[in-house]
Amino acid sequence: MFEGIAVHQRLSWGAVYLLAASVALSSETPPCPQSCRCDAALQQLNCSHGQLSRVPDSLPQNAELLNLTHNKIKALVQQQFQSLPQLIDLDLSDNIMAIMEVEAFLGLERLMTLRLARNRLKLIPVGVFAGLPKLKVLDISNNEILVFIDFTFRHLTALRFIKASDNDIVFISHQAFAGLTSLQELHLDGCNLTAVPTEALTQLSGLRSLFFHQLGFATLQNYSFRQLGSLKELVITRCRWLETLSGNSLFGLNLTSLTIKQCNLRVVPYIPLHHLVYLVYLDLSFNPITDIQGNLLGDMLRLQELHLVGCLLVRIEIEAFKGLAHFKLLNVSGNLLTTLEAGAFQSVDNLRTLGLDNNPLACDCRLLWVVPRRRNLDFGGNPPTCSTSVHLQGQYVLDFTEAELPGLLTCRQPRILNRKPPEVKVDQGHTVVIYCIAEGDPVPSVTWLSPQLKTLSPIGRIRAVSNGSLEVRYAQPQDSGTYLCVASNAAGNDSLTVSLHVPVFPSSGKKHFRLTGWFTFPSASPRVNGNQIITFDLKTLLVVATIGLLSFFSSVSVCFIFMFFWSKSKGQIKHTATIAYVPRSTVASSNGGKGNSMEKNRFTMKLI
Repeated sequence: MFEGIAVHQRLSWGAVYLLAASVALSSETPPCPQSCRCDAALQQLNCSHGQLSRVPDSLPQNAELLNLTHNKIKALVQQQFQSLPQLIDLDLSDNIMAIMEVEAFLGLERLMTLRLARNRLKLIPVGVFAGLPKLKVLDISNNEILVFIDFTFRHLTALRFIKASDNDIVFISHQAFAGLTSLQELHLDGCNLTAVPTEALTQLSGLRSLFFHQLGFATLQNYSFRQLGSLKELVITRCRWLETLSGNSLFGLNLTSLTIKQCNLRVVPYIPLHHLVYLVYLDLSFNPITDIQGNLLGDMLRLQELHLVGCLLVRIEIEAFKGLAHFKLLNVSGNLLTTLEAGAFQSVDNLRTLGLDNNPLACDCRLLWVVPRRRNLDFGGNPPTCSTSVHLQGQYVLDFTEAELPGLLTCRQPRILNRKPPEVKVDQGHTVVIYCIAEGDPVPSVTWLSPQLKTLSPIGRIRAVSNGSLEVRYAQPQDSGTYLCVASNAAGNDSLTVSLHVPVFPSSGKKHFRLTGWFTFPSASPRVNGNQIITFDLKTLLVVATIGLLSFFSSVSVCFIFMFFWSKSKGQIKHTATIAYVPRSTVASSNGGKGNSMEKNRFTMKLI
């Protein structure tokens, strides 16, 4: 009985003690503000959407998370949060904040995440972030920040992530990022930045990921990212003026991931990319790129993924991906491709993902390689669709059975239609066009080979025209020879040989002049004993003489006309002149003392 009473008394005293302790704690810990929602167990304060115009004064000191989003807070004063020493996460996004005083966050020595997004900040004063030795994440995106001045972030030695996108940045000072020795990821934005802030970025030797959004430069200058040897990921997006990358713009980088999308690149930047031997991921989507040329991407030995979504691709050449032994993913959805041949790849067996949807594909023999691999290929849920083949239009390529394929996906070998004349003769100095018209399915490509079996280009005096013809301008005797036209497609090829003969000028009536000594003239004519022989016929000599005489008489006539008008402009001109002179004999006699005066003689001369 007495034992039960003793137990009851002990329980009663325990309850009294707990009540007293709770009262004491309640007297030390301020109550939760009326506009906030407090979770004592999780040590969280949620004051979002509270119509607050300032940070509440009385907040629980043991709070580790404070949410002040979607309020009307305009400013932060010095040591605004000194009563919250345990705070780890502070979110002030979606306010109307325009002012932050120096040392506004002083005392938050445990703070690791600070979000100030979607406010009205225009400038961050030096010293605002003082007293945040453990801060790792800073979000100042979607503000109105114009400049980053020197030493803006110098106190944030532990910071690893900065998001400053969607601002109005016009200038970044050279020492703006000084002190960010631990920074690994940086997001920058500003349509008014006309160049990469190279000098400022040199302070970030440990940076691993760099994101540029909406910058205003038209080209990426050489050595834009020098001293960023640790950078692995570079992302450039929504730079609509960016058209070119200088040859050494990416020099010094050892990237594994590169994204340049939603810009204005018209060609794949082969030269700036060729030294990126560690690149694994490349995204050039939403640029007006029209083709991928052959044998120009092979230096990127480790490339596994290439994304070219929403471009203007009309052609991917054979051996476009030659040398890419680890190539696994190609996404060319939403382009203008009519086909994709197996010869474009180093090995189609390595391919695991292929995006070909939303292209005007012609379902013929060039796509036969896709169907046997349909079980091992991932098409992203959007299989390729036939568009330009009339009898297969709208059908999925993967729906065909193995038995149907040989009769459906077919090609027709090229055939050259015009076989005559086999020999073409043209006078020296004239222009001749040799036609090579071919048909086939798909439309064959036409290539011309010179007599030395070299492929003729579309430029030069002897050139292969885009319509398949061969044009020889100002024909010379050395152009004579047998030219070869080759028409080819996926089903085979056909060829045509044409002999071109350009005779030399007739030798009759010529006179030969031998120029010796140091005179040399470039010519295809033969040399005799090391001296050049130049021939002139009578017709040529007459033409040259006539031109010379005409030039001479024209010059003389111009001179006479000029003198006539010049003399008229001088007014009254005397046509005679009287000259007085003393004969030598008279001078001698006067020296002898016999004469006192000299006899003067005159004569009159008519001026013409």
